[in-house]
Amino acid sequence: MEAKKSKELVPKVKKSALPVKAESGLPPELADRFALYPENSRRPVNKTLFRNEYFQLTCNMRDHSLAISSKGDIVYSAIPYDTARNYIQRAAIQYLLHPEAVRGYLERHKTNIEQYLVLSIFQVTNKRVGKDSPEVAQAYNAILQNPLLEIQILGRLLQHDETGPLSANLAGKFLFSENIKTGIAGYVSEYLNFVVQLTQALPLTTDGKNIQLLERTELETPLEDKEMYKQLMFDSDITPALALLPQEIKQNLERSLIQTTQPVLTNNQPLLRSEFGKELSDVRKNYVAHSVDPQELKQYFENVLPTESTNLVNVVSDLHITDGNFPFSNAHFNILAGDVMDSDVSNKKIRGVYVLGNHELAAVLPDNPDMSDKVWEKWQPFFNYEWFKLIKEDPDEAWPLLPVGDHAYYEVVKDEVEKHFPNMQVLNNTSVVHEGIRYIGLTIPVALAKRKKALQQFILKHLEKLLEGDPEIPTVIVSHAPLFNELSRLSPRSKSYNKDYICSEPGIEKLFEEYNIIGVIHGHHHIPAAFGRYKEVVFAGKERFVVCSIYSDMNTGFELMSLIDPTQE
Repeated sequence: MEAKKSKELVPKVKKSALPVKAESGLPPELADRFALYPENSRRPVNKTLFRNEYFQLTCNMRDHSLAISSKGDIVYSAIPYDTARNYIQRAAIQYLLHPEAVRGYLERHKTNIEQYLVLSIFQVTNKRVGKDSPEVAQAYNAILQNPLLEIQILGRLLQHDETGPLSANLAGKFLFSENIKTGIAGYVSEYLNFVVQLTQALPLTTDGKNIQLLERTELETPLEDKEMYKQLMFDSDITPALALLPQEIKQNLERSLIQTTQPVLTNNQPLLRSEFGKELSDVRKNYVAHSVDPQELKQYFENVLPTESTNLVNVVSDLHITDGNFPFSNAHFNILAGDVMDSDVSNKKIRGVYVLGNHELAAVLPDNPDMSDKVWEKWQPFFNYEWFKLIKEDPDEAWPLLPVGDHAYYEVVKDEVEKHFPNMQVLNNTSVVHEGIRYIGLTIPVALAKRKKALQQFILKHLEKLLEGDPEIPTVIVSHAPLFNELSRLSPRSKSYNKDYICSEPGIEKLFEEYNIIGVIHGHHHIPAAFGRYKEVVFAGKERFVVCSIYSDMNTGFELMSLIDPTQE
């Protein structure tokens, strides 16, 4: 029962609530709204569909994707480099839909909240207190007495479980006395007001990050017949949350349920740049970062979430295990998309397939510094390579120099990894069929953008071999780094994005046209689950899925069966 409650806080998009497709056009109830906003005549790409005083819904005319954004004056947080906005927006939706589950989630995380409060109190008072102190008890109760702070704490916990322990400016994030200075409560209040207005006015659903178009069948289905998935929509029951929220916010949301055309102000005023812009600028200009690496903080927190995954085809990557302990269990078929090992770790039970990431290339090397020792014998053929010397001494400098993926080094690494994971089949440019699906594993530890031609010739050569002239069998390609931009989850806005890493080998595109390649899986770029674990793209004239499922304590993998066999949902 506990596990079920925690899953309620991870929204899952219903299969029929699909993203708006560019090729199908926008439905009339959305397209007709462009004429309501004069600024759309000056905007070739992001056009307004709906807005109030502080937020707007825009449509990207290139791919017809929808997004909610603030209009500029409202400040999300006065805390410099506060990265939790998406998590807090997700938390706000979950609070509207399931306030009791939110409270249960916080209660299960109580020991970690108390640890954050200990650190927060020290930041403010320079006084060290224990987790069982009156100061911590008082601060914890203050969270439970303030719904807007409770929403924020849920968002922080979602971020903690997904990316690791938080650091820097904890006082403003966890202590009510400091939090009221950040403006986040006002932002959350106005965000709640906007999403209720939006979902009442238009056939849309949101989980706090993604916006989906409701299909006509869903609009016509009685509420009692609908699957209870965790999206806010026009007929969501938010009355339990209204009973708990502050009176002025409750009144505004109730008005939004009736009147959706005019913006509604609240007494819970947000922080506005027009009023506090100079002060915020000064704070950011004088800010001295004092963050601590999550790996260093991990020892002070407990993992209070289930570590067993029940996914039938479980996809996960980038575990980066440093303590020698494999962090989850799964009795079914697992796809480990590289960067599992950062230390000497083994697991004799987990089974499935595994592709090599760049971190495996260093993790399997002997600890013995004496390279004349017998343990180094199998590695001797590589001693004179510059990239091998750097893997031992400074791995981050080695990655751009790595050989293209059919090098003999990778076969030696493969053999070592299989000793650590005897029931996993390491796919070093090989394939395997599992329950009617062919999985091809290509060794692409990093994205070699500067050697794109050689990399794509390697991809073409091995795909031609591994597809085995069988165009019918459903095929999934797994690699650590993505094959190329067209089949990558990496956003063009990311610092890691290279616009030149595109598919320029016509032979690859031809293979994708001719064979039943239903999707690809990659890791490497550490894309948080808050941004989605998969997307559907059109490449070589067909729709494919792209999955990037980074490991986190909160989500021990992605269920691939939801994509390869929707009847399993």
